[in-house]
Amino acid sequence: MKRIFLTGLFAALIVAACFAQKPYKVVFYNFENLFDTINDPDVLDEEFTPQGPKKWNTAKYTKKIGNLERVLFDIAAEDKDFPVVIGVSEIENRGVMEDVIAGEKLSHGNYRIVHYDSPDARGVDVGFYYRPDVFKLEGSAAIPFRMPELPNFRTRDFVTMWGTIEGEPFYFLVSHWPSRLGGKEASAPKRMAAAQQIRAIVDSVQQANPATKVVIMGDLNDDATDASIVEGLRAQGKVRDVQQGDMFNPFISLLKSGYGTLAYRDAWNLFDNIIVSGNLATGSTGKLKIQPVGNSKFYGGIFRRPYMIQKEGQYKGYPLRTFVGNDFQGGFSDHFPVFIYIGK
Repeated sequence: MKRIFLTGLFAALIVAACFAQKPYKVVFYNFENLFDTINDPDVLDEEFTPQGPKKWNTAKYTKKIGNLERVLFDIAAEDKDFPVVIGVSEIENRGVMEDVIAGEKLSHGNYRIVHYDSPDARGVDVGFYYRPDVFKLEGSAAIPFRMPELPNFRTRDFVTMWGTIEGEPFYFLVSHWPSRLGGKEASAPKRMAAAQQIRAIVDSVQQANPATKVVIMGDLNDDATDASIVEGLRAQGKVRDVQQGDMFNPFISLLKSGYGTLAYRDAWNLFDNIIVSGNLATGSTGKLKIQPVGNSKFYGGIFRRPYMIQKEGQYKGYPLRTFVGNDFQGGFSDHFPVFIYIGK
């Protein structure tokens, strides 16, 4: 009872701090296969059912939900302020998103959800949580991935939302780009197509209103330094290099400094990115702009805590994931979440 009271009290203090705390934190987190336990006949989700090979049941699902709630709450506790926007990927439906924020720890964030069902064969989607007291939502839309060379290819939609923060126009887009199935080089044209489509969306938004500040986030299945991001999105790694029409990706410098968000074959990748428009990087319009993380030289951060890391075995040092094969690990995700700060 005492623990519950203290958790509620601390959460209430975070809410009180939200009204004065600046800058605002924006987060992206790949939830790693957050499926409910119900078999949906329209998608290939049988693996994550009680009868499937992973024996995905209520107890395992509840453990997963609690783990994700813990991470998001600790991200908030770091600043005594709930993030204003959280983009997520690998979610089966709106219901699982609701379950994550329904617990005592996150309920005080008063989050709202933007979600659309995607045509992905496995049924995984992307979506947003947002705080309506800070981000004043004006609209949202799902934009299908298009690649003329592969008209029947099905993957996650780009989910977008737009509105204002402190009266300044913002446009957010979250996506989960096509995987590296078949090899990095063979699958690269799909991710370049995703980048070019998003780049066209950004150009259209800013042509309509040059003051709009754009934030692109997601699991891009490419490193921050790969061509799809650097060339397709025209993303620079340093604020001073940002020219008219460029975007700024703070995770380029993190990758070059040896940081990553997921591990594969004893090497780190940084597929999880938050990329901002030039005016949000330089402050050329309005008062809000991207801020350094604490006293560091970086403008992006990777959230990792000891409890989120595998302590032993073949994957020692990796993110502590939910499953290895069909063996339940009781972990969090195979990705670490990433974040940026926006302030005056």
